[in-house]
Amino acid sequence: MKTLYIDCSMGAAGDMLTAALLELLPGSDREAFVAKLNSLGIPGVKYSSAPSVKCGITGTHMSVTIDGEEEDEHMHEHHHDHEHEHHHHDHDHEHEHDHHEHEHEHEHEHSHGHEGHTHHHSSLHDIEHIVTGHLSLPTMVALDVMAVYQEIAEAEGHVHGKPVDQIHFHEVGTMDAVADIVAVCLLMHKLKVDEVVVSPIHVGAGQVKCAHGILPVPAPATAYILRNVPTYGGNIQGELCTPTGAALLKHFATRFGSQPLMTTSAIGYGMGRKDFPQANCVRTMLGEKMNLSAPSTQESSMEHKHHDHTHPCGSGNNVIELSCNVDDMTAEAISFAMEQFFAAGANEVYTVPSGMKKSRPGVLLRVLCKPEDREKMVELIFRHTTTIGIRELAFKRYVLERTIETQDTPFGQVRRKVSSGYGVTRAKYEYEDLARIAREQNLSLSEVEAKLSDLTSD
Repeated sequence: MKTLYIDCSMGAAGDMLTAALLELLPGSDREAFVAKLNSLGIPGVKYSSAPSVKCGITGTHMSVTIDGEEEDEHMHEHHHDHEHEHHHHDHDHEHEHDHHEHEHEHEHEHSHGHEGHTHHHSSLHDIEHIVTGHLSLPTMVALDVMAVYQEIAEAEGHVHGKPVDQIHFHEVGTMDAVADIVAVCLLMHKLKVDEVVVSPIHVGAGQVKCAHGILPVPAPATAYILRNVPTYGGNIQGELCTPTGAALLKHFATRFGSQPLMTTSAIGYGMGRKDFPQANCVRTMLGEKMNLSAPSTQESSMEHKHHDHTHPCGSGNNVIELSCNVDDMTAEAISFAMEQFFAAGANEVYTVPSGMKKSRPGVLLRVLCKPEDREKMVELIFRHTTTIGIRELAFKRYVLERTIETQDTPFGQVRRKVSSGYGVTRAKYEYEDLARIAREQNLSLSEVEAKLSDLTSD
């Protein structure tokens, strides 16, 4: 299983995750990937990468400039909803910013003291317009970007007590955040891993100043995003994990925990700016997870009339579940959509009756597919259903080894499906063959099965 492990022992920020994932690409591909990022046309944004050394370890620092200026104390990636009581945005306040140790992203409300400068704000709808309307991104990447932004917007809405559609983000900070989120989502799309394991996240400790006051670490939006996620503080004073870093980790993590047993093929270090006694970086490790209970090569002792291709231990693999709810499709339309998913290689497609808003009956549609077929299935679901959103879950599944035997009988050839593994063996006749014999012999299905069982036992 292709596994990505992300070590967040010094927290995480969008630029650090970008750099750490970039280092997993072959050296010859990194420059081309940065060039691809710059060709996307994110308004005013330019990416660049450079070597960086922390505690003797060489890694990569990723920087993003907005209209030629790199984020500094007046440019923050956090996207804050400012509740202004006046109708214009000309601010004339003194700055009191105390950067966290990554000198990158602040979730707090900031007042900016540029005399005569007017701030523009962007809503979640404006972000979606940029991502889906102006950037040439694969469908799955665009969906990932918007899902991460939705996570951040919901956290900001919760903190400020406002609906998501009323949350507005500073334009400069927004472009910086879009740049980081798009870069990470594109890199994850390119790496095509089966599983993402994230370590417990170091969030920092203490407090952080902003122009509106002093807030605890982790900052409120970060804390909200990281609910139900293992985190810890420590002796390092400051904000180590940012809302963008938290949202990216939460979106892509298959699970949180320690590094799994794996053979590592590539290691990446994404560096922050500030220096500490501990290396200020996010570390990524890419490799194959090892299976401690590898299938035995011993042949099964079960005897079959023609051949035996079963394996005692069965097998395990990964599967993606894509699901959506619909309440405005006919049964015929749903049936046609399911046919398309199966034709495209879905492992399984099924529906479950569900109750939806306004007490309307609906259908929960679930499509199981291989990880490499994810994007294709997402496009088909949007094309053949009326849904406007798709949920994704990653699963490890265990399956019995299956073979098809063909038996010669007085009724002609009959196929039998045999499933073996994990100490069990079961078999059943192919329905179409049973139905054919039943029609020809004027028998019930159970009578046909009984006759075939008698022939097998002879």
